Amino acid sequence: MVRTLLVILVPIVVITIFFSRYLDDYPVQQVDWQPVLAQARDQAPYPVLVPEGLPSSWRPTQVTWVAKGQPYLNDGASLRNLWRIGYLDPNDIFISVNQGDDRPEDFIADTTRDGIVDGRSTVGSDSWIRYVSQDERTRSLVRTTPEVTTIVVGDTTYEALEAFAGTLSAS
Repeated sequence: MVRTLLVILVPIVVITIFFSRYLDDYPVQQVDWQPVLAQARDQAPYPVLVPEGLPSSWRPTQVTWVAKGQPYLNDGASLRNLWRIGYLDPNDIFISVNQGDDRPEDFIADTTRDGIVDGRSTVGSDSWIRYVSQDERTRSLVRTTPEVTTIVVGDTTYEALEAFAGTLSAS
């Protein structure tokens, strides 16, 4: 019985040590979002929002601008003018702002992970609709105007999303 346990445990310990050593070798890759922002603001038919005044502990890890009709996922044409910028907060929670100007129902469903309405939030003078994914892991704040739908999304609390949304600026 001891021999059987050793035969099972030794490979598990070796595999654990091997993989845990190499997992830390992949640091978070930060992106240079300013050139993409400049292009988006030049081309977008709506005010492009970015967070301002975030502490340096917030790391930008994703940025996307794609004009309507341009190649996007799987080389298919983008259905909307799409802006996305995402950050890892100091606790390594990903929070992003997403903006699109066409087919808001599809955009909301895709971005909120088919979320369901879960109330309202007020950030500054703006009213946002709260969405929660069906597994209750992902929360989103959604604001739709005639020009654009803006979605702040993350696997965090509404209060954290509201704080992030409060930093958004078009200037």
